[in-house]
Amino acid sequence: MITWLLLVSLFCNSEQDGNFKDNGVYRCGPQNMTLSTSDNIILLTWQDDPLCMSVREKLIYELEVLIADELVHYEEVTVEPEQIRATHSWNWSSHLALECASHKLKLRSRSGNHTSQWEQEQTIPAGRNPSKRPEVYPRDKVFQVGSKATFCCVLPMGQAFKNLYISGHDSKNWEFSNISTQVHTLTVDLNRASKTSCTNIICEAVNDKKKVVDNGACAYIGYPPDDRDLTCETRDFQSVDCIWKVGQDTHLGLKSPTTYEFLGRRCAEGYNGRCSHKMRVDYAMLNWTLTAQNQLGRVKLIDRADLFHRVYMLAPQEVKVSAVNSSIVRLDWEWEVKLYETLNIKCQVNISDGETHAVKEHIGDGLNSVAINDLIPNWAYMVRIRCGTTQHFWKWSNWSSSVEFNTMGDVPDALDIWMQEKDNQTIITWKVPLANQSHGDIIDYEISWAQSSERQVKANVLHPKHSFALSLDTMEEYAISVIARNQNGSSSPSTIIIPVLSTESNGVKPTRIQGSNGGFNLSWSASPLASCGYIVDWCPTRGPCQIDWLRVPPSKTHVRIFSKNFREGVRYLLSIHACTQTAPLLLEKKEGYVKEKLIQDGLFKLLKWKPRDMDVEISWDPVAIQEQPAFIHGYILYCWDHNNSVTYISTDDPQATSLTAKNLQVSTYRFTVKANTSVGECGDTSITVTLNSMTDNLIKAVGITLITIFVLLCLIVVLCYRNWECIKLKVYPPIPMPVLKDKWMTTLTKQSSHPIFVEMSHHTEAELTAIPELHCKSEAPVKDYADQENISSPSTHGSHDKPIEKPVTHSTTVPCQSLLLALSSSRGHLNPSFIQTSPDSAGGSDGYKPQEQRLYPEEDTDNPLPCVLTYISLPQLPSE
Repeated sequence: MITWLLLVSLFCNSEQDGNFKDNGVYRCGPQNMTLSTSDNIILLTWQDDPLCMSVREKLIYELEVLIADELVHYEEVTVEPEQIRATHSWNWSSHLALECASHKLKLRSRSGNHTSQWEQEQTIPAGRNPSKRPEVYPRDKVFQVGSKATFCCVLPMGQAFKNLYISGHDSKNWEFSNISTQVHTLTVDLNRASKTSCTNIICEAVNDKKKVVDNGACAYIGYPPDDRDLTCETRDFQSVDCIWKVGQDTHLGLKSPTTYEFLGRRCAEGYNGRCSHKMRVDYAMLNWTLTAQNQLGRVKLIDRADLFHRVYMLAPQEVKVSAVNSSIVRLDWEWEVKLYETLNIKCQVNISDGETHAVKEHIGDGLNSVAINDLIPNWAYMVRIRCGTTQHFWKWSNWSSSVEFNTMGDVPDALDIWMQEKDNQTIITWKVPLANQSHGDIIDYEISWAQSSERQVKANVLHPKHSFALSLDTMEEYAISVIARNQNGSSSPSTIIIPVLSTESNGVKPTRIQGSNGGFNLSWSASPLASCGYIVDWCPTRGPCQIDWLRVPPSKTHVRIFSKNFREGVRYLLSIHACTQTAPLLLEKKEGYVKEKLIQDGLFKLLKWKPRDMDVEISWDPVAIQEQPAFIHGYILYCWDHNNSVTYISTDDPQATSLTAKNLQVSTYRFTVKANTSVGECGDTSITVTLNSMTDNLIKAVGITLITIFVLLCLIVVLCYRNWECIKLKVYPPIPMPVLKDKWMTTLTKQSSHPIFVEMSHHTEAELTAIPELHCKSEAPVKDYADQENISSPSTHGSHDKPIEKPVTHSTTVPCQSLLLALSSSRGHLNPSFIQTSPDSAGGSDGYKPQEQRLYPEEDTDNPLPCVLTYISLPQLPSE
């Protein structure tokens, strides 16, 4: 036994010693090495040395990759004993383009503790650059976003490196290195996809003439395909149609487009997310597979389904109208796939009039006709149809082609009528029927009204007028009906009750409401009397009013009011009425703006000011509603002095018409009044006021008074001067000259005349009658006679028995008429038959008429005898 063990040991040692060369090197190693490259991939194949057949354990090959004599990769390949003498292969992708630097591969085997020498090595020389410009590698290579890439620039001999960069990428993470003086590299994280066809990598160098030369390469940076959600169906049971959701743009363009295969067949329109395959569809649950791939990756999509549960029907064909009247239409169509006639089908009919759409659904076996009712008379419609299977409903078919038709005409719908009190009249108005309500051309309207005890009265209104004014007794209740007529007949009457005028309605005061988004949001308290709902009407508070209204069902107490006629900055009055079985009942009133606007400057047409000591009151006229494009909540008075310092006074009373600035100084002030509104202060109107002291005001008042008096006096003087003769004649008329008829009076002349005096003695009436008659002439007396105090000469025609007493003299010349009147008024009267007066005397027409004056041409008539009291002594009448 021991002998056999020794023999086996010797045999094994002798066999193992055969794997070593004479110098003790392990002889089992690679042979027939072949090296090939593709892009940056290195492929190495080799075989085992025949001596390796004796190896009874795993044989390990060690591989080393060197770039520019620097180890960059190490890897081991394990060969099982049964794989010895087979051809082995290994591939590796270099991070650097093979054109950038030489790649060396070393290969050796190892078994147990024995390792062969690096008996085989292969050098891959770097590509030479025969051009005169730098060369960048790799070229036109595809990269995935998020990967790291290394680019190199190979310079021609004699050129110096300047720069290497990639366009559109941030340079923060760039790593530069150089393999040699002629080869420089750039390592960068590709975190941005190519925007257009590719991304440029540019290298710049300086040649021997000190000029910059550049060149570059193109890199395609993108994504692998990520399509998803594959869904397959059938339309005619003779083909399979699949759709899926196409992933994001790969940004690889034509360089590496995504290709699609369905059930192993190429899909020409796969980029659109659909693919079809002709095959008969049976009741079966199958896997439907789609593959999408490009240079960066591959994705496989699977949909498992029974396509008899996924029938996507074709649209109905040859849809037509078979019958139509005023409200009903019948539609027929055909099926392209005869198998549809055996299916339970439901169809939707979409009917449209151009503005509104309605969809009605119908179900039936092999359904191919439907009837549509409740249509509008005299109306144009357009219909289309789509269908789907009822059992295992998958989806609706496409819509069929549209079919147009017109329904027949009919009588109009009942009118929507309302009322409005205006200028002591009741305006009955109604909404003009729309085309879908008139059912034909409206001819006219008939209005009828009556009191409960009177016969009905009728009137016609031609279209398109839609209102009628009535002067009704406000103490009576009226029922008013309106109907519309077209060529097909008359509508049902619409009736409204006009109630007895009530003071309660006039007592409802409006509350304010704020508009929003071009309309009003109204709400009110529910009324138990509103059996038929509510009516909301609205109208501008000022100016022409075309009332509009809206009916609200009883269940609602809020509504949004909108009208194309609403305008910003206009105040509207909105009224809410309860619709009852009798007359409508006013519930609430509201007023507001759909949108308030700033009031323009100059709102206050005329500002007035009034000083009160050292206070100033600024007042204005009330602002009319039509001048208020916003609610006025109050007013603000700003006061600026000469130093431009400002104070203000405000009031929250929108009805105020004045504000007072107090405790002012003597200065000039500028006052500005503004209206306070919800949109801000606006309507600025200004006035400048100069405030003087009390002394200045007094001096000013006195000065004005004196100037006024002086001007009036001057005016009086000028008028008197220009009209002096007239004033003299009116105020101081000429005194008539008394003239004596007897000759003894005619001897008196202007040069030698003596005054006539009357002795103040007791004479009888008979004696007095001998006094000559006096005549007065309208001329001024001679002043010389009035200056004589003592006269002692006797009478011209005789003497007297008694001495003449000194008469009483006066300095005032009195007209003779006045004197004679005075004499006649004393107790001793002159004989009236001897006293005559002229027409100019104060006695007028009631006195004695003067006798006809005799003219004496030989005497001086220009100076008649004056009548002077100095020379006339009144007779002394005896006392009784």
